[in-house]
Amino acid sequence: MKTRLLFATTFLLTCTGFAFAQPLPLAAAPTMDGMAMDAAAPVAAPKLQAAMRSLWHEHVVHTREYALAVHAHDAAKAKAAEDAVVANAKAIANAVGSFYGKAAGDQMLTLLAGHWGGVKALTNAVNAHDTAGQAAAMNALNANVTDIAKFLAAANPNLPEPTVASLLEGHVAHHSAQIQEIMSGDIKAEATTWTAMQQHMNVIADALAGAIAKQFPAKAA
Repeated sequence: MKTRLLFATTFLLTCTGFAFAQPLPLAAAPTMDGMAMDAAAPVAAPKLQAAMRSLWHEHVVHTREYALAVHAHDAAKAKAAEDAVVANAKAIANAVGSFYGKAAGDQMLTLLAGHWGGVKALTNAVNAHDTAGQAAAMNALNANVTDIAKFLAAANPNLPEPTVASLLEGHVAHHSAQIQEIMSGDIKAEATTWTAMQQHMNVIADALAGAIAKQFPAKAA
């Protein structure tokens, strides 16, 4: 899976006009800024890229907060984190809708709701040591990956469906690893996953921003 993800990352960023100095591994680099952009490949829409990075980073921040709250048996913090995840999903959907229209934004929100539903179910199942629940949640997450990849590929010809799916599979794998590590109290492993997870969100955000900028050069900034 790591080999597939490395290929997908390199291929998609090349297609969308982004190039990194070296392939991004699943293993963590020192910081989020470790994914330095190649100086020879200027960012086509820096404001859009920054906005996308911020939105997708917030997604993993709030899903992590939810897992930490569940592990701590803090219902109030879990509810606050869940509300933040939903608010962030609406913001991402609105960003998509600003380019593709309200119907597309609404569809994106439905897909993101499916993603969050799977992540939440997986978090709760791991916390409860519910093996069957974990398997069901992963099945739902993997099906959702296919749905999101199909949606994005249909909306933008610069986002090949198999490659987008591979990137999203990597994201789901990070969720799964992080949840297991948080619930088992493996702080060191989770720190490594967390760094890699944040970096991978930059990869996804940059790919989407690059593809949108290529499709809407007059509108993206």
